[in-house]
Amino acid sequence: MNLKMTDLFLDELKHEAVGTRKALERVPEGHYDWRPHPKSMPFGYLASLVATMPGWIEAMIKQDELDFAPKDVANGYKPAELRTAAELVAALDQNVEKARAALAGTTDEHLQTLWKLKAGGYLVSELPRYTNIRTGVFNHWAHHRGQLTVYLRLNEALVPSLYGPSADERGF
Repeated sequence: MNLKMTDLFLDELKHEAVGTRKALERVPEGHYDWRPHPKSMPFGYLASLVATMPGWIEAMIKQDELDFAPKDVANGYKPAELRTAAELVAALDQNVEKARAALAGTTDEHLQTLWKLKAGGYLVSELPRYTNIRTGVFNHWAHHRGQLTVYLRLNEALVPSLYGPSADERGF
């Protein structure tokens, strides 16, 4: 069997979007600025980040680099202020579709070319696009989705089962 990276990433995107949707559907309204600790990001920012991260795949495929903290701060990355579960799920759907279309329209050869991540004009990393998609999106997305489930628990919202049962959902 000769699997392509694009097919593997499309399968991963489809699978991870299901659990992400379940978590975002449970984000309670009125908690946008809540944070568990002063050093923690606000609930709304975290939920918006989780909803929009799949869209980063499109940038990693279609652009040669991204400066997430440019010296011109007005052009830096900021997720949209999504304040309801419906807005979060709609943003997730849009960003998953962008990622799906970008993956469907690229080749494994292109995914092996280098992509640069910068901050303030300084090079943070220069790795193959497939590595950035795997670590910079999928692994990073799982990390923040995990944080989101902790925020859900601390706000008395039901925590969905993602990779196994949760205390709130015994089945899958």
